[in-house]
Amino acid sequence: MNKPLTRIQARNSAAILEAALDVFSTHGFRGATLDQIAEVAGLSKPNLLYYFPSKDAVHVALLARLLKTWLDPLNAIDPKGEPRAEILAYVHRKLELSRDYPRESRLFANEILQGAPRLREVIEGDLKTLVDAKAAVFTRWMDDGKIARLPPIHLLFSIWALTQHYADFDVQVRAVLGPGHDPFAEAGDFLNGLFEKLLTP
Repeated sequence: MNKPLTRIQARNSAAILEAALDVFSTHGFRGATLDQIAEVAGLSKPNLLYYFPSKDAVHVALLARLLKTWLDPLNAIDPKGEPRAEILAYVHRKLELSRDYPRESRLFANEILQGAPRLREVIEGDLKTLVDAKAAVFTRWMDDGKIARLPPIHLLFSIWALTQHYADFDVQVRAVLGPGHDPFAEAGDFLNGLFEKLLTP
């Protein structure tokens, strides 16, 4: 059993992960270096290596933390709830994640674009199992006539694409909208109307 971290160890570990999130989300895994992470964390490289033995280890720790955050809203869809309300709530939770965790979204996108070398097992295991379970719930709601008949997994893909876009392409979104716009408030209104129409039988 591992000993619990001391307060200083916990603080340094958190500082490393926070710095790594900045560096990885900006430069991607290949472009990031341990020297950059150590500098942003305000630690020496040997000190960083005391906590994480490699760049890969830091990256994996970040991804593990991110996946729980990413999967919680999907887990929260209640099979016994009102179908359209449950799906719309999921859309809004995903949009909130893009607003509140833009660096994490870009970290995840970079990992996927590289072929998911550190996430493939989770994607093909836990994520697929969860998606299949929620797709079965959606299909039952469709069979009961409560929502429009749509390919359920592609419905999830469209929610992911339309919400994570606002994090992954934030610079483009804000440049095109121009000053005086709140991208997430406007996106929330738009996506609510879009999915209301899409889901209505």
